[in-house]
Amino acid sequence: MWTNNSAAPFLLTGFLGFEAIHHWISIPFFAIYLSILFGNGTLLFLIQNDHSLHEPMYYFLAMLAGTDLGMTLTTMPTVLGVLLLNQREIPQGACFTQSYFIHTLAIVESGVLLAMAYDRFIAIRSPLRYNSILTNSQVMKVGLGILMRGFVSILPPILQLSRFPYCHSHVLSYAFCLHQDVMKLACADITFNRVYPVILVALTYFLDALIILFSYILILKTVMGIASAEEQAKALNTCVSHIGCVLVFYITVIGLTFIHRFGKHAPHVVHITMSYVHFLFPPLMNPIIYSIKTKQIQRSFVRLFSANRA
Repeated sequence: MWTNNSAAPFLLTGFLGFEAIHHWISIPFFAIYLSILFGNGTLLFLIQNDHSLHEPMYYFLAMLAGTDLGMTLTTMPTVLGVLLLNQREIPQGACFTQSYFIHTLAIVESGVLLAMAYDRFIAIRSPLRYNSILTNSQVMKVGLGILMRGFVSILPPILQLSRFPYCHSHVLSYAFCLHQDVMKLACADITFNRVYPVILVALTYFLDALIILFSYILILKTVMGIASAEEQAKALNTCVSHIGCVLVFYITVIGLTFIHRFGKHAPHVVHITMSYVHFLFPPLMNPIIYSIKTKQIQRSFVRLFSANRA
């Protein structure tokens, strides 16, 4: 898919200074990856097979679970390869491709969280028109738009990476390929690759977060107008799971951004740990949050478990 003038492979890095215990570090990573695969895979299975979950809210949840699975399957081979097998070499084409999917899926996840906020906004502000506004075809269009935004917007800087010559050290800072990490190794003018991501982040993460915040301000205003305290609590309870997923995603994004911008003197292990938290914590927590806070998911899981036992 990608071509480059300098064909030498890149070298991935695990936890610097802890190479002797990489095999021990791999145990919790392996357990987390298995938990992510099981949790998100179970959500997808339940939503596909339980007709009571064939609603827009759960279709968007399925998109979130699918995105989290995609991110996990994108990073898992190289992370476990480095920690378990000390397999550090990665061909440039594979590195650019991995970087493309990592950044694309991160933008897709932000878009899915925005779509889920829109779903809750419609459900609470216009409950009588909910099914007529969010039809199956509308949900599909929204999902396709989210995917297109992610897959198209990240192409320009990744294509630029594939054209750069790499005459500096080929050692990367992580056990997976990130655009900002790879571009530093290029022997070329990387101004575009420095500026474009800043604009892209402003038009995706930052704008999505602002719209989500604004939607919840309107939701809260609507809920406060409901006379019954019980109805207020019921309406807000439908948003709790989504709010939890939003906080988990954006707090890790903000944390990683602050470490990159202001933590230059922080130990290298802190940078590495924050990067793994950003890529592993949301996919791990999202199915847990929805399983704990959504009664329909709980009932569907119980029905599945009971059917298997029978």
